[in-house]
Amino acid sequence: MNVLFEEDGGFRAGSIFADGDTSLQVEMPSGKRSKIKAAQVLLRFASPAPAQILEQAGALATEMEAEFLWEVAGDTEFSFLDLARDYFGHEPTAPEAVSLLLALYAAPIYFHRKGKGRFKKAPADMLQAALAGLEKKRQQALAIEAWVEALKAGQLPAEIAPYTDALLEKPDRNRPEVKAFETACAELGCSAAQLLLKTGALKSPYEVHLRRFLLEQFPKGTGFPAVETPPWPDDLPQAGVRAFSIDDAATTEVDDALSVTRLPGVGWRIGIHIAAPGLAIAQGSPLDAIARARLSTVYMPGDKITMLPDAVVRAYTLEGGRDCPALSLYLTVDDNLEILAHESRAEQVHIAANLRHHEVEPWFNAGTVAGPLPDEPFKDELLLLWRFANACESRRGKPSAAQGFNDYNFSITGDLADPDNCRVEISERKRGSPLDKLVAELMIVANSTWGGLLAERGIACLYRAQSGGKARLSTQPQPHEGLGVPQYAWMTSPLRRYCDLVNQWQLAACLTGQTPPFAQRSAELFAAMRDFELTYAAYAEFQRNMERYWCLRWLVQEKLQQSGATVRRDELVKFDHLPLMTRVQGLPELAPGRRLTLQIDDIDPLGLEVRCHLLEVLPEREAVPEPAEAEEGEATAEAQD
Repeated sequence: MNVLFEEDGGFRAGSIFADGDTSLQVEMPSGKRSKIKAAQVLLRFASPAPAQILEQAGALATEMEAEFLWEVAGDTEFSFLDLARDYFGHEPTAPEAVSLLLALYAAPIYFHRKGKGRFKKAPADMLQAALAGLEKKRQQALAIEAWVEALKAGQLPAEIAPYTDALLEKPDRNRPEVKAFETACAELGCSAAQLLLKTGALKSPYEVHLRRFLLEQFPKGTGFPAVETPPWPDDLPQAGVRAFSIDDAATTEVDDALSVTRLPGVGWRIGIHIAAPGLAIAQGSPLDAIARARLSTVYMPGDKITMLPDAVVRAYTLEGGRDCPALSLYLTVDDNLEILAHESRAEQVHIAANLRHHEVEPWFNAGTVAGPLPDEPFKDELLLLWRFANACESRRGKPSAAQGFNDYNFSITGDLADPDNCRVEISERKRGSPLDKLVAELMIVANSTWGGLLAERGIACLYRAQSGGKARLSTQPQPHEGLGVPQYAWMTSPLRRYCDLVNQWQLAACLTGQTPPFAQRSAELFAAMRDFELTYAAYAEFQRNMERYWCLRWLVQEKLQQSGATVRRDELVKFDHLPLMTRVQGLPELAPGRRLTLQIDDIDPLGLEVRCHLLEVLPEREAVPEPAEAEEGEATAEAQD
C-alpha cells in the first residue's frame, strides 16, 4: 500500500513500511525512510507506484479549469475526494483524485482550504474582487513590461515622469512605476541618475547634484514664506565713526565693518562693527523660524541659497552710504598697538564704503604695504589695521592661519538652467594677503573678546573649541588651540549663520541689560547647536561637491588632456591651479610636494571623478610644494568670515 501525504507545504508519495495508529513509517522512491503522522496522510492507494502518481496527476490537473470546478462545487465544505467523484462521474483512480487535489491547491482564490484535504469555494463577491485584483496585476505587469522597454530605449513614459524626484532620492518601491524604473536600471546595469539623464528626465549632472541636495535639505523648496521685515530699534545711539567693509565682489551679506579713530595722547580706537539683525529679529518669531530651519546660507559656484530672505538681508546688511544697526566692539590701542581696554555697544554706524578685494588689492598688498601707498580712500586706516593685525598675530603666538593657503573663485557665465552651455572661469588667489590678515585677526579679536565677555557674565553661548586639530561647537568656553585663544565664539556672521545669530541675541541682551533668550543648559540651545553642526557640515560637503563638478566641467571646456599636479600623500594628487584632487592608481611612492604630469583618461561629472595616469615625474629640483587648501577645522576656516 502507498500513501500521499503533505509535508513542508508540498505533496509527497511513498510506500508504507510500517503502519501504526498515529504514525507511519514510509519508504520514499529514493529509498529513504521517513516517519510521518497519520494526520498527514491524504490518500492511500495501491497503484500506480509512488514515483509515478504525482507526475500522472500533474498531467491531468493541467486540463482542469478552476472556473468549472467552482461552478460544480457545492456551497458547503467538501473533501477533494467527494468533488473528484462528482467531476469524473465514478470512483476516481488515485491519479484522478490527486489531480483534482492539485487543481484545488492551485486555485486559492476559487477555493479556501479548511483542513486536511477539505475545501470550501469562495463566495461569489469575494471571487469577483479577487479576479479583478488578478486582472489589475496582469495589466500592471504588462504596463511595467512596456515601461521597461521604453526606458531601455531611452524614452521616459509619461506615467513615470512625475516620479523623477522620488526616483532620484527616496523611491517608493511598492509603486509599479518605480518597479519598472528599477528593473530597467538593473537590466541596463546603470544607476537611477544615469537612467534619468539618458531618458531626459534630468538635463545634466549639475541638475542631478543640485536636486539631490535640495530634496534632502529643502524638501519644501527654497522659497521663503511671506514675512514682514521688522524695523530695528529707533533709539539706537549714533556712532561717530566712518566705517568700511572689506569683502569680495560677490558678497551681498555684509556682516562686518571696521573703523579707526585717532585718540590724541593715547593712540587709537579701533572699531569692529557687526551687522545686528538680532536687534530686530526676535527669538521665536517667524523670521527666527526661517533661520532656524535653514541654519546657514548655502554657497555654491554661481549661486547661493540665503539663510534669510533678500529683503531682510538688505535691511540689515552693512551697505555703504547709509546708517546701519550694529553691535560694535571698540578697542583702545596705544601707539605700540597694545590693547589697553575694550568696550561694546549696540548702535547705528555709518558705513562710508564697501571696499572690494579686487579694487583694493592692486594697491594694498604684500608688495606695497612697506612703502608709500597711493592716495586711495582709507589707505591710512588699512595700514594701521594691517600693523595692528600683525601685532595681534604675534600676541597669539600663532602664525597667520591663512598663510600658504589658496582661495579659488568660480565665475559662471550663462543660465544655470542650462549648465551645459555655461562657461566657467576659475581664478586662483593666495590667502594671507594684508587684507585677509587684517580682517581675520580683527574677527578673531571680536569673537574671542565677546566669547570671554559672555563667559564672564555667566551667559549661555555657543563656543567654537579646538583641540587635537579637531574643531567642534560647545556650550562651555574652552580653548581654541588653532587660534591660540582661551575661548572663541562665532558672532561675526549673523546674516548667514544661525549660530552667530543665536550668540548675537545673547550678546545684545548682555549689553542692554535684558534677559538672554537662552538660559544656561537650555534644551533649545543644545538642539540648535546639534542641528547647526550637522547642517553646516552637509552644506559644506555640497559646496565642495559643486566646486568639484565645475572643476571637471572646466577640464572638459578647456579640452585639457594633460595637467601638472602635485603629490599630496600616497596616491592622492592635486591638479595645478584648481581645487581638485584625485587618486592616481599605481602611482609610485613619492614625497609630498613632488611635481608630476598627468594624462587625463576620463572625466565623469555625474560621479564627480577624473581618472588619470602618470605621464612623467618631474625632476626633483622642481618639487616645490604648492599652497594647500584649507580643510575643515583649520584655524583659517574659523577666522575667515
